[in-house]
Amino acid sequence: MGRRKKEPRSAHRESIASAASGLFMERGIAAVSMDDIAKAAGYSKATLYVYFENKEEIVSILVLESMKKLYGYIDAALVEQEGTRARYDAICRGLMRYREEFPFYFKMVLDKINIDFENRDYLPEEKETWRVGEEINERIRDFLMSGMKRGDLRGNLEILPAIFNFWGMLSGIIQLAANKEEYIKKAMGLSRQQFLEYGFDMLFCSIKTDIPGRDADVQ
Repeated sequence: MGRRKKEPRSAHRESIASAASGLFMERGIAAVSMDDIAKAAGYSKATLYVYFENKEEIVSILVLESMKKLYGYIDAALVEQEGTRARYDAICRGLMRYREEFPFYFKMVLDKINIDFENRDYLPEEKETWRVGEEINERIRDFLMSGMKRGDLRGNLEILPAIFNFWGMLSGIIQLAANKEEYIKKAMGLSRQQFLEYGFDMLFCSIKTDIPGRDADVQ
């Protein structure tokens, strides 16, 4: 423990949060106690409480981290591509990669987050999570507005409802493909990737401009 005492507070918090994340992935949040986290991180329970008041604070750290990771994937997808369809496909690939690398985060980021910062106590991480989520929504808004301006996407899209439906449908398709992979293969004769590509294309067709002969990737 002597070496640990010399480490900065942030290093201790990161180590504890990392251990907690592994336990949450394995057992689920509700089944994990502070005792479990302390043992997994190699701390006494008393020392654990020096760095975190309770399990909720640890969860808030992980939720914030998940939102930051998601923003990174979405931002990279939109920066690297220019055409509307190419940017859409990049978003889909980014979400798939995010789900593969961080399945626990993928589920956490879809959970309810606090938006009431006036009428109740809240953790600093909760407000930061909300802020990052708003930045993600703004990036998707820019994508939709750009596609509409180019004439690639329907001009009558209501932006905020479209953003939330966009997230719900894409994340739902990705999670469904992961949960039902064997059924999809047996009943449909499709690989997970083929099923996802079909679903992604269906969603894009629901928002693109229906102009015969128009290529949605036209600059």
